[in-house]
Amino acid sequence: HGSLDRLLTSVSSGLSPRKRTTSQCKSEPPLLRTSKRTIYTAGRPPWYNEHGTQSKEAFVIGLCGGSASGKTTVARKIIEALDVPWVVLLSMDSFYKVLTPEQQVTAASNDYNFDHPDAFDFGLLAHTLRKLKLGKSVKIPVYDFTTHGRQKDWKTVYGASVIIFEGIMAFADKELLQLLDMKIFVETDSDIRLVRRLQRDITERGRDIDGVIKQYNKFVKPAFEQYIEPTMRLADIVVPRGGGNMVAIDLIVQHVHSQLEERKLRWDMAALASAHQAQPLPQTLSVLESTPQVRGMHTIIRNKETSRDEFIFYSKRLMRLLIERALSFLPSESHIVQTPQGEDYEGRTFHGKRITGVSILRAGETMEPALRAVCKDVRIGKILIQTNQDTGEPELHYLRLPKDIGEDHVILMDCTVSTGAAAMMAVRVLLVGDSDELHHAEPYVRVLLVGDSDGLHCVY
Repeated sequence: HGSLDRLLTSVSSGLSPRKRTTSQCKSEPPLLRTSKRTIYTAGRPPWYNEHGTQSKEAFVIGLCGGSASGKTTVARKIIEALDVPWVVLLSMDSFYKVLTPEQQVTAASNDYNFDHPDAFDFGLLAHTLRKLKLGKSVKIPVYDFTTHGRQKDWKTVYGASVIIFEGIMAFADKELLQLLDMKIFVETDSDIRLVRRLQRDITERGRDIDGVIKQYNKFVKPAFEQYIEPTMRLADIVVPRGGGNMVAIDLIVQHVHSQLEERKLRWDMAALASAHQAQPLPQTLSVLESTPQVRGMHTIIRNKETSRDEFIFYSKRLMRLLIERALSFLPSESHIVQTPQGEDYEGRTFHGKRITGVSILRAGETMEPALRAVCKDVRIGKILIQTNQDTGEPELHYLRLPKDIGEDHVILMDCTVSTGAAAMMAVRVLLVGDSDELHHAEPYVRVLLVGDSDGLHCVY
C-alpha cells in the first residue's frame, strides 16, 4: 500500500490531554492523495432520504487477473481518474483463510497452494462486500503474509459511492459475481507477471528467490491456467498491459461516472429539510426550561455588546446546565446507602456500564469541560465532519472513538445545528456499523446549544 498514507491529525495541539479522558483507539481513516484532491478511502456511512429509506447501493467494480498482473495499479489509477470522494479499495489478499499449524509448516516450505479457491474465505468475503454495497460499516481482516495469519486488529471501513474489489479469484464465486456491477479482467504477459511477483514477494513478503520460483511453477502458473484465465469470458472489459493502458482506464472511468450520475448517490439536504416545514418541534427534542436564570444567560450571550470573557463565562455556565439536563435522560435505578448517622437513604444510581462523551469537532469540543466537571473519569471521543464546498455533502475527516463504545451510554456534543448534516453523519458513524456489531448499541443523548428548526427536524 505504497500510495496509502495515514491521517495524522492533531486535535488539540499545545495541550497535554489527561490520559484517562483520551481515546485509546489507534485506527485512523486511510487516505489516497491524488494530484486533484484527497480521497477518503475509509468511506462514509449510508445516507437516508426524507422518508427514512436508504439511498441506492454503491457501484461495485470487480478486478480479476493473474498474480502480479497489475490489478492494484489499475484500481488506483481508476480511483485517481474518478476523482470522487468516497471510494473503498477491497483486496482479496485480506481474506485468505487462517492456516492451521500443520499448514503453516507447509507454507513455510513454499508447499502450500495460496492460488487455489479453497485458500480464500469466500463466505466472509461475500458477507463483507454485501454489507459495503449496502453502505454499512464492516471490519476487514489484515492478513500477515510473513506469519500466514490474520493480525489481531481488523480495519474498520465505512460505506462508499464506489467499491473496487480486486483479486486473483474475483470471478471464481457465483455469489461474488452477483454483487459486481462491472467486471474487468487485467491481462498481462506471463513473463512480466513472474518478474513482478519475484520483486514483490522478495522485498515485501520476506521470501527467497528459489521459494518464489518453486511456488510459481508448482501452484501459481497451473492455477492461472485452470481457475483464472477461463474467467476472462465473464469480464465486461479486458484491459491488456494493465496499468499502462490509459485508453481502457479512461473508458472505464467514463462509464462509472455515467452510472454514478444515474444512481444519484448524493446527499439531498433540501428534501430532508422541506419534509418538515411548518411542523412543530419533534417530541424527541427536549428544550432546557426557560427559567429567569436561563433567559438571563441567553440575554448576555446574545448581546452584541457582551465582552469575550463574559460570553465564554456564561456559555460555560449554560453548557453545564445542558450536560446536567442530558444526564437526567440516562437510565437509573433505586439504590440504598447508609448515612454517617447510621440511617438508610434511598437514592438513585446510574444503571449502565459507562458514560462516554463524543465531540463533533470543532464546536462540540467546547462542551467537554462541562462534561468532565460532572462525570468523573469520563472517556472522550472525537469526530471531525466538514462540508464539501463543491457537492454540499458532509465528509468524515477524522474519527477517534474509545474502545468498546458499543457498551457505553454516549453523550454526543455539538454547539450548533444548522442544516443537521454533520450531526446526522455523526449519528450514522455511531449507530450504523455492521449489523452484527454496531459501533454503539446503547441509547445516546445529543447535546447542543443553538439549533435551526429545519436542522433539528432532520436530526431528531
